[in-house]
Amino acid sequence: MKVLLTSPYYPPHIGGIEIHTANIARGMGEKGHEVEVVTSTGSDERVNVKVTTIPCLRIPYSPIPLKFPDVKGDIFHSHIPSPFFARTVMKKKCDPHVITYHNDVVVPRRVDGKRIPDIVARWIEKKNDELVRPILENAEVIIATTRSYAETSPVLKDYLDKVEIIPNAIRVEDFLPGKDAGARDGIVLYAGRLVEYKGLPILIRAMKNIHARLVVLGEGEDKIRFEERAKKMGVRVEFRGKVSYTELKEWMRRARVLVLPAQSRLEAFGIVLLEAMACNTPVIASNIPGVGEIARNGGMVFEDEEELVQDITRILEDDALATKLGRRGRCNVEQKYNWESVLDKIEKLYKVE
Repeated sequence: MKVLLTSPYYPPHIGGIEIHTANIARGMGEKGHEVEVVTSTGSDERVNVKVTTIPCLRIPYSPIPLKFPDVKGDIFHSHIPSPFFARTVMKKKCDPHVITYHNDVVVPRRVDGKRIPDIVARWIEKKNDELVRPILENAEVIIATTRSYAETSPVLKDYLDKVEIIPNAIRVEDFLPGKDAGARDGIVLYAGRLVEYKGLPILIRAMKNIHARLVVLGEGEDKIRFEERAKKMGVRVEFRGKVSYTELKEWMRRARVLVLPAQSRLEAFGIVLLEAMACNTPVIASNIPGVGEIARNGGMVFEDEEELVQDITRILEDDALATKLGRRGRCNVEQKYNWESVLDKIEKLYKVE
């Protein structure tokens, strides 16, 4: 079977959708299928995986194809929210067309510290909606990563009759479980982009009432503002910056708990939750669609800052609870969120279509 994947970017460009697309491409190649990826940038040397880069108008996060190759395939699989590659596939009438809908487009209230006027934000969201809906209407199947996110999406809720739930995944074998809670450091860990919608300010405020180390891994345009906010509040935070994947996994194995405090629908799943759970590390996340559903597999969810303080405190003080949650998380990742089982589901969907 010839599988044609489209994605705005592809590794070594860094991003969640890029990594997700690469894992599908490489997994299908290993299964013996011929795979071609059409993208704006990237490369791959895997057997049975061909990457075709095309000229694009370089709009941030949403490159627009200027010329699309005359490609053939038995199945076409596109990834959005960036709609322009999927839109081109639709216009070329390439069938059957499968769409993975990673998240809604919600313009953050602030970007790089600057407030986005509501009228501008609503206009961007409206235009994206106008572009995406025809793509979804013409697609044979839409993949969503969780049921809770699909059912609460202002867009996906109108197409639930063609939605299939296939989650994100990790390579569980790449993660070694850490020690049980009693032998771990008292570290509260955050790992991700340092941008407002990820919710780090909520975690920093919560740490005012908790006697533990907060370690922050990652870079982003709001890093300096977060550092200044923590200093002003008198909260001790270790901003470690960008770390290697090996170092990230070591921090996860050492940490007592990982917190994902994102408050926006831009965060639809939380791969970092799976990574921590694979290390036997309990997780805490906001009780929002998608993210909350994943976190319950190996941890807790919170509604507000007060509940976040309570949840972190419980995991720090109760060794038995922390160990139980960590082991449950690892078990769930092994059973439901490993790439082998997810690729089998995607391959089955391809063959049905």
